[in-house]
Amino acid sequence: MNLPPLPDSHALAVLALVVLALYLFSRERIAIETSSLFILVILTCGFSVFPYITSQGEHLEAVDFFRGFGHEALVAVCALMIAGNGLVRTGALEPLGRNLARLWKLSPALSMLITLIIGAFLSAFVNNVPIVVLLLPILISVSLRTGASSSGMLMPMGFATLVGGMSTTIGTSTNLLVVSVAADMGMRRLEMFDFFVPTAIVACIAIVYLWLIAPYLLPKRQATLADTSPRIFAAQLAIPEDSFGIDKTLTELIEKTGGMLEVTRIMRGSGTFIQPLPDAHIRAGDRLLVSDTPENLKEFESALGATLYVGDTAVDEENPLSDEGQQMAEIVVMQGSPLLGMTLRQLNFANRYQLLVLAIHRAGSTLETLREKIEQIPLRSGDVLLVQGHSDTIAETKRSGKLLVLDATADLPHTDKALTALAIMAGIVIVAAFGLAPIAISAVCGVLLMLGTRCLTWRQASLALSTQVILIVVASLALGTALLKTGGADYLAQVFVAITAGASPAVILSGLMLLMAILTNIVSNNAAAVIGTPIAISIAQQLQLDPEAFVIAVLFGANMSYATPMAYKTNLLVMNAGGYTFMDFVRVGVPLTIIVWLGLSLLLPNMYALG
Repeated sequence: MNLPPLPDSHALAVLALVVLALYLFSRERIAIETSSLFILVILTCGFSVFPYITSQGEHLEAVDFFRGFGHEALVAVCALMIAGNGLVRTGALEPLGRNLARLWKLSPALSMLITLIIGAFLSAFVNNVPIVVLLLPILISVSLRTGASSSGMLMPMGFATLVGGMSTTIGTSTNLLVVSVAADMGMRRLEMFDFFVPTAIVACIAIVYLWLIAPYLLPKRQATLADTSPRIFAAQLAIPEDSFGIDKTLTELIEKTGGMLEVTRIMRGSGTFIQPLPDAHIRAGDRLLVSDTPENLKEFESALGATLYVGDTAVDEENPLSDEGQQMAEIVVMQGSPLLGMTLRQLNFANRYQLLVLAIHRAGSTLETLREKIEQIPLRSGDVLLVQGHSDTIAETKRSGKLLVLDATADLPHTDKALTALAIMAGIVIVAAFGLAPIAISAVCGVLLMLGTRCLTWRQASLALSTQVILIVVASLALGTALLKTGGADYLAQVFVAITAGASPAVILSGLMLLMAILTNIVSNNAAAVIGTPIAISIAQQLQLDPEAFVIAVLFGANMSYATPMAYKTNLLVMNAGGYTFMDFVRVGVPLTIIVWLGLSLLLPNMYALG
């Protein structure tokens, strides 16, 4: 094996920086935003202090590395994130979720298959994070109602969205980056469905594996919510001056609620407790300790003209709980949650999340919220918080994935913008699919329509953007540019060709895809994709072959984020909710990687007639 001679000092320095970047991106304790900014600063400062002139006599300016901020791939990624957030904000996907939940009651096995197929299909056009956030509560609720283990449902669902996301050019930010970088290097711009057929074939095999085999490879883990009993919440009902209950007996209040109200204690004044006898008269300012479901608590509040009481503050005209657009929801405290082990007072929960906690449910017990105030209860894994806040706030909480919203009940208003958002998203996809405009342009136009039709506000649009995604994309594009301009990509390609000397193009392509698959499970998939794309094109040029197949191999390999929980953010979300371990991902993800890799290794060479 004859390895090529080493490149010049600039190329070696860039290669060393690539190794450092891959190391930093794999460190959980270092924020990806910090690592990305560090790499960007090192690149720009390095080339400012040590100028570089390419072999074509072109002077490589340090400011060129900032062009990623204006790159069309980044524009498209950001615009699609905002448009996808519009679907979530308007509740456009909620009817799908409700219908899936109903279907589970009829046939769990068939429902699981349909859930996997829908998750994969939607992820071909929408970022898979909102898809997972939509499906996760449904599957957890199903496991609670049926007593089945959620461990056999959640991970297969998460992987199905990853498999579906690789099928179109807009399925993931990784796909957009690979396509754009390859086009920048002179390759034909890939159309939306150019690699859909091989992906669809492999996806069918992968979904069968996830449906029939993967659940049996997973041990029954103790999910975050192991209690299958009905979730009953303890809460306080405050009786204001204009309440129906003033000077009424407790019996009359119970009759007013259709016999549903069950009062366990009455608090009068500062700490005086009264037994809830049938003839006890209710006065203004009394607080009733009741235990019931979220739906019934809301009905009691309406029927009695009372307000749900939180801490030492009764809900009044100035309290946002009574504003239009309010919603009640249930939030689960998970392993890894910022709520774990903290009290609501320590968290400053109401100000931080703009949600008020009305009650707490803990598996196997009902918490007393009068003697021990809600704000002072240390939260445990598996606790469920009954919260109320604006529907936009709850939607944002669901979208962010930081807190798991199990379900939402007692919705007051229902958005009438859902169909509008769906139509706009469909328009973005159709315009790009038929080549009427690049995806960056159609997505930006879609965002303008979302804002113009009030599907989104500017604040909501800004919240949809991810600093992490923006900086990792820019840093990866800068590294890719440096590799290409200094000859580092050519050197790595020559090394790869030398190592695989004598192998057929099909084997070389398969090896490149496997290398990307391994890399993407260790570092950021976007970094692996952008660094791998110029190398793939250089390999094809040295072999005098069409670079398209090799670029698509990089795209496929960089999407195989199955083997580790840190490979993709939805993996971490699923890991927390399902109580999975690192080895659970290895146990299911490695066979899935092999299935997808082997399938695409057979289909891709035939598609491009590689011997």
